Amino acid sequence: MAGTIEARLAELGIEIPTPATPAANYVPFVRSGNLLFVSGQIPMADGKIQGIGVVGKDLTTDDARKIAEICAKNLIAQAKAACDGDLDKVARVVKLGGFVRCTPDFTEQPEVVNGASDLMVAVFGDKGRHSRFAVGTNALPRGVAVEVEAVFELA
Repeated sequence: MAGTIEARLAELGIEIPTPATPAANYVPFVRSGNLLFVSGQIPMADGKIQGIGVVGKDLTTDDARKIAEICAKNLIAQAKAACDGDLDKVARVVKLGGFVRCTPDFTEQPEVVNGASDLMVAVFGDKGRHSRFAVGTNALPRGVAVEVEAVFELA
């Protein structure tokens, strides 16, 4: 039934933003067969970059988890654009990759990226369960604390 995912988003009170345009020489997503590869999304909300800082110094794990959730909303926005507006075409969230800008001694990257993972499961149900990586890094584009990429399977 068309609109199932949109109904779930409404039920959860989640608004999916307009997908951001690339800031460099790349495309926001590529479809290969039934797989959709979505470029890394940073925390853009209301047209502004959010979540600037270093986790473990400027931001807490919980702050960063919320930033990862914003990234996940942007991933869903790109998937929606790739599916001509119909998120019911998403058969499965296959994989997420999360990058956390953090202090060298910070070890809670999985807890941070849970913000994105939890949103995918909340929105897509069992189809939202995925494989994943969560790694720390010393720098991310525009000074953001989190960036997340995704692979979706499309029906």
